[in-house]
Amino acid sequence: MPQHIKPYENVLETIGWTPLIRINKVTRGVRTPVYAKAEFFNPGGSVKDRIGLAMIEAAERAGKLKPGGLIVEATSGNTGVGLAIAAAVKGYRCIFTMPDKMSQEKARLLRALGAEVIITPTAVPPDHPDNYIMKGRAIAAAHDNAIFADQHYNPVNPDVHYHTTGPEIWEQTDGQVTHFVCAPGTGGTVSGAGKYLKEKNPRIRVVAGDPAGSIYTEFAKTQKKGEGQPYKVEGIGGDKIPTSLHWDVIDEWVVVSDKDAMLMARRLSKEEGLFVGGSTGVNVVAALDVARRLDDPKALVVTVLADTGERYLSKVYNDEWLRENQLIDDARPTVAKLVSAKTGDAPPLIHVTPEASVRQALNLMTTYNVSQLPVLEDDDGVGAVSEQALMARAIGQPKILDTAVRDVMDPPFPVVDGESPVSLLTTLLSRTTPAALVRRNGKVVGIVTRYDLLHQLAGIR
Repeated sequence: MPQHIKPYENVLETIGWTPLIRINKVTRGVRTPVYAKAEFFNPGGSVKDRIGLAMIEAAERAGKLKPGGLIVEATSGNTGVGLAIAAAVKGYRCIFTMPDKMSQEKARLLRALGAEVIITPTAVPPDHPDNYIMKGRAIAAAHDNAIFADQHYNPVNPDVHYHTTGPEIWEQTDGQVTHFVCAPGTGGTVSGAGKYLKEKNPRIRVVAGDPAGSIYTEFAKTQKKGEGQPYKVEGIGGDKIPTSLHWDVIDEWVVVSDKDAMLMARRLSKEEGLFVGGSTGVNVVAALDVARRLDDPKALVVTVLADTGERYLSKVYNDEWLRENQLIDDARPTVAKLVSAKTGDAPPLIHVTPEASVRQALNLMTTYNVSQLPVLEDDDGVGAVSEQALMARAIGQPKILDTAVRDVMDPPFPVVDGESPVSLLTTLLSRTTPAALVRRNGKVVGIVTRYDLLHQLAGIR
């Protein structure tokens, strides 16, 4: 089907009419078809391009924004991009306030588009002067010919989705859509598109995904504003109650963990070729939950690919960041994993006390076929003995067999934390340091030797 067959006057005319794409691989085993509105096809790479332009044009019509004016907004990044693109075409200045939990890519992109970006702390109450929304309002109030776009409370937000996103989904599905799944941030997309779809067919169900830690799901159940908890997914959920979120449109809520959202985003990129962010992960996890429960090939679930994964290279697509935040199963070999992978009937930690005799130490080494033992006292390594050194001394001085280990032991083995990478051992273990003790949670739990390390490096189990 031919696309873009006529030239546009400017980039703003390319906003909207994004493709609807079937999700194929991550839906294996799910009979209900799932489609997704690919909003990263908008020129600014996200669904927020729709509201950025609409809010500016509404302010122009109302006479609140005049040529050369200033646009201020509190944004997680994507709305700022939509506003900045429209402002660049129309000739306005932009200042954006952004919480410090947002990815570096978003702030850099906004600056590249000519905006000034002010980073505010995430961990402050919604009514604190340093909260990103409060800070944005204050900046707008301090300037003449300035507007605060106010996406969370601006009626233009859901209205533009009512007039564009909803009709597009209805037409692209030939009116066959049965469920619309979308995680609210400001709430504009799910509220506006959901309202339109329900007006076309009252049987359509609107389902909201919500990151674990957001207050939205609990508020929907109790109508009481809770405290919420920190979470890592950007741009959706919230700690306030925006008026652009129309609660009566939403039929059901599905809570999604940060880990499930991030891993789903990565799966979509690798398996579907859809390079998306964490909020899309929430959308698709929730959509799959709905589709599985429906188990109906005649139903049709539509969700939203909210933005491009390029905004999250330092987070969602950064293994180190995911590990630091315990959002990915760490496949890196650690010292503790090396200990647990050791086979045989021997206990994980064979040792002697300082009062044990040399004869007892040699018997232990013979029984378990080991060549060295740590000497432990009160769960601390105080020394070490080796079979070769003890037998050499015993041959010349048989009486030494009944001597206490304390009197003949060598310096203790070094101690490493169980979560340390195996690579640490390659520099630690040597001919003069044949083994190391492994400590977890303050307790010595095992020992690794040069022999163990060699087997791991060679892939031998």
